[in-house]
Amino acid sequence: MRVEVLASVVEKDPHKLTEDMHIETDAVIVNQCGHYGVETFEHKGRNVRIFHMAERGVGLSRNTALMRADGDICLFSDQDIVYEKGYEQKILQAFEACPKADMIVFNIEVGEARRTYHNGTVKRVRWYNCGRYGAVSFAVKREKLLESGVTFSLLFGGGAKYSAGEDSLFLKEFMDKGYQVYTSPVVIGREREGDSTWFSGYHEKFFFDRGVLYHFLYGPLAKLWGFRFLFVHREKMCQEISLREAYRIMKKGIGSR
Repeated sequence: MRVEVLASVVEKDPHKLTEDMHIETDAVIVNQCGHYGVETFEHKGRNVRIFHMAERGVGLSRNTALMRADGDICLFSDQDIVYEKGYEQKILQAFEACPKADMIVFNIEVGEARRTYHNGTVKRVRWYNCGRYGAVSFAVKREKLLESGVTFSLLFGGGAKYSAGEDSLFLKEFMDKGYQVYTSPVVIGREREGDSTWFSGYHEKFFFDRGVLYHFLYGPLAKLWGFRFLFVHREKMCQEISLREAYRIMKKGIGSR
């Protein structure tokens, strides 16, 4: 079994990036940079393939990487991820210990303000909690993913019409196809703090886009789950826009589709 990093990045020097990210495995890096080109080089004895592309969009770039992947386990990544030493072995051991898993969600250490989850044990991911995990925590068996036909949405995420949520939709659709996803308490990397490529505050567009996302994630339960989301995070999210107004905007987004 071989792990391959699939990284979506914007205007980066791929040689420096592999060093900065501490990549120890094979990798496919899609560099959104305004031009086209392909290059290949060795890094620590492993093969790194770079695909420069003019188009922007995290969903498009992740799908582009996935189409070119050939590893047994695909590990999705971003340019601000720094991996732990020996992460490949940790991932392979987790799959060996959980043979039912088609995908495993690992721990990526992030700042307190951006933390949406922390895995303490091995457990099954379900539809009602799939919205908390980011794509950079996903390690998936490539053959199972290709078999499922699931890809990343082009409507959601950085560079798309709606600001975020492509990872949640990807995870839910994969599970809806009958594939099993588990959490792991193992930490495989950390996120370097910096400016987000999509988040610019808890404003009207944030709440509207979240409503659209919840329409696709939760269907008839979208309004209930939307209110629960706002209520739980009201102290952080509802300082400039009231809870009542934020919920009104979310419902507008839910009903727009």
